[in-house]
Amino acid sequence: MKIYIDGKYFGKDEAKISVFDHGYLYGDGVFEGIRAYSGKIFKLNEHITRLYKSAKAILLDLKMSPQDMEKAVYDTFRENKRDDAYIRLVVSRGSGDLGVNPANCKVPSVVIIVGEVNVYPKEFYDNGITAMTSSVRRVAPDTFDVRIKSMNYLNNSLAKIEAINAGCMEAIILNHNGFVSECTGENIFIFSDGVLKTPGATDSALEGITRNFVLELARAGGMKAMETHLTQYDLYTSDECFLTGTGAELMPVTMIDGREIGDGKPGKNTKALIELFHKEIRKI
Repeated sequence: MKIYIDGKYFGKDEAKISVFDHGYLYGDGVFEGIRAYSGKIFKLNEHITRLYKSAKAILLDLKMSPQDMEKAVYDTFRENKRDDAYIRLVVSRGSGDLGVNPANCKVPSVVIIVGEVNVYPKEFYDNGITAMTSSVRRVAPDTFDVRIKSMNYLNNSLAKIEAINAGCMEAIILNHNGFVSECTGENIFIFSDGVLKTPGATDSALEGITRNFVLELARAGGMKAMETHLTQYDLYTSDECFLTGTGAELMPVTMIDGREIGDGKPGKNTKALIELFHKEIRKI
């Protein structure tokens, strides 16, 4: 493994950051999780665009053009000689003094890791997973906009701990108004009366790259798809449910809070979208 850190490559054991890096000290930075399939990086331009929007929102000057950042990702991917990969692109505020003041950090630090794809077991896709509603609430937009894909994921981590302790694979997070937001690392979709529905950004849902691609695929395939408010009732009474994310791709959910979703099996529309997704990503 060759890890990119600020323009140089390091082996896994030699790749280090300073303990004074504000990404480490305060979670001050942004990141992207990216997939590569058959030697091609999936939706890299969209990931880079979102990275720069996140950085702009927190006044983080990346000191690199989007084109140079994209090239750095491609070059690191090629250096690692993988066909399929999970790529983590991280930009921290950089090293500074103790104290939260970002002005103490003069140069941001860029890290690119090209790793192995940790594929979920096939049985999860065949049978679906269980999920529960977390007591942890999504941070309200008047406090912090979660469209900023920041390095601080404590909110998500606490919800994930709840899910694990409850014997579930995933936790569903509600926003401050009680509407469904997203899961700990994935967006959530339901099919209800033939319509594909998912929370929008106004409900503190991340505008996921895979999420947006699935919406495009559904509409191109003749399905009615919309962003809308969802409550727990909508989840419980839905015909089908699935999650989307860079790692999970499309993951069926067959039980939420002890309620079977539909007939308790991955639905036909979900299966159709999974098949279409895998067909289309090989073309990109």
